[in-house]
Amino acid sequence: MQKTSARLLALLSLLQTHRERSGAELAEHLGTTTRTVRRDIGRLRDLGYPIATAKGPAGGYRLEAGARMPPMLFDDGQAVALAVALQTAADGTAVPDDAARALAALRQVMPSRLRHRIDLLRVTAVRPPETQHGARVDNDVLVELSRAIHAREELRFDYVPGPNTADGSRRRRVEPHHLATWRRHWYLVAWDLDRGDWRTFRADRIRPRTPTGPRFAPRDLPGHSISEFLTGRFHGSDDATADWPCRGEVVLHLPAAQVAPFTGDGIVEELDGHRCRLTLGSWSWTGLAAALGRFDTDFDIIGPPQLATACADLAARYARAARSAGPDAGPAA
Repeated sequence: MQKTSARLLALLSLLQTHRERSGAELAEHLGTTTRTVRRDIGRLRDLGYPIATAKGPAGGYRLEAGARMPPMLFDDGQAVALAVALQTAADGTAVPDDAARALAALRQVMPSRLRHRIDLLRVTAVRPPETQHGARVDNDVLVELSRAIHAREELRFDYVPGPNTADGSRRRRVEPHHLATWRRHWYLVAWDLDRGDWRTFRADRIRPRTPTGPRFAPRDLPGHSISEFLTGRFHGSDDATADWPCRGEVVLHLPAAQVAPFTGDGIVEELDGHRCRLTLGSWSWTGLAAALGRFDTDFDIIGPPQLATACADLAARYARAARSAGPDAGPAA
């Protein structure tokens, strides 16, 4: 028979499957008696685990959510996955301090074989330069936004504009619908009651006010999903579709393998060993024409005509800029 401590851990592991198990089933798994199972259930309750008992012939035991965090048990795969997730969160922008402390606590109690695996697997989440500072979100803010979304209550908050905006804090009144992340920022997607339109708000700039307003019936979000809505909004599309407002197709005089790593959400099709077809989107035709120039190669425009016009306008603009540099301008030695 297992020692009491080992048996308690095995029992806890069985109960963490989030389904009800009978005393006879638990006893069979543990190789013990139903009486011992009842005693072990009592010991786990004394340690803070909220274990509910269902009466009757089909009754059993079930681990429920409690008022405080008791110790938890993870298998090897769960522990490694959790450590990787915490490493990524610790390098992020929303809750890095709490994630780093949780990772340190997890590592401290890991057996040496798992600790060695985690130390070898170092994950670094690289942030773009614009998200290096000022994007941390207070945990209480995230919890309050989530609570209002779940309760379907109107939300009032002060919204602090970005650093390049001269205006001060502005009060908003919205129907909150979704809380999502985009490029390491948290965003609240909500219906702005004063502007009569959908809006996205950076969560780190939200200062919730209390109390919340009345309950509301949720509206249908444009697009088929929150992912499509946000992608469309950040691509500059007014109708909140997932596509860019400007999309063109060209043939680049480069192998597909050299193009694919640098196209983002573009589509690359290999034509032969020296050319590929590229479909790429941008927020404007001029932006798309400029993006194609970064491949530093000749290309043929398939369409649409707006892309050809943008390339011609951009070429003329660059030619004027080159002429304005004067006769002494030239490549650096």
